Amino acid sequence: MNKDKFHRAFGVYGIITIDNALVVIMKNGGPYINRFDLPGGSLADGEFLKDAIIREINEETGLKVSKLNQLGTTSFRYPWHYLDYEMNQHIAVFYQVSEYEGALLEKVAQFDGQDSLGAVLVSLNDLNEQNASPLVLKAKDYLEHKSFATEDVEYQSWHVLSDGEQVFKHSEITLEK
Repeated sequence: MNKDKFHRAFGVYGIITIDNALVVIMKNGGPYINRFDLPGGSLADGEFLKDAIIREINEETGLKVSKLNQLGTTSFRYPWHYLDYEMNQHIAVFYQVSEYEGALLEKVAQFDGQDSLGAVLVSLNDLNEQNASPLVLKAKDYLEHKSFATEDVEYQSWHVLSDGEQVFKHSEITLEK
């Protein structure tokens, strides 16, 4: 494997359930565009993990987290042709959110770096490889089995969805930049 062909991403992600459904964002960028994804993302310079996940969840869902627990870290590897890279390795730290306040926002503020159009609740039964990111599938596995598996996951292929293949409807969402 030529390590120069790997794009690496690192982020923190939150698992939040409401009424037996998973809080997911409507992704508007990267290899998970047009799919459901977990709220979360990259750290700002010098930002602690806990501060980053609390900030990201608020920016992407409108919820204000007051209690959470780190579950573990894993990575996902799959083909993704991006810039000069041929593969992506996404390293993710997962958190279970147990206390929060506020209302879930189906439309969130848009700014440079924002890759969420807003958040929705989706039943675990309705989440699959065709409509969800690997992060969501890991969260689904955790919630169904009550155990967080830290083994890395490799996909032999990964289909980046075009706007025509989008799995959510956001016709009422306006992008304000």
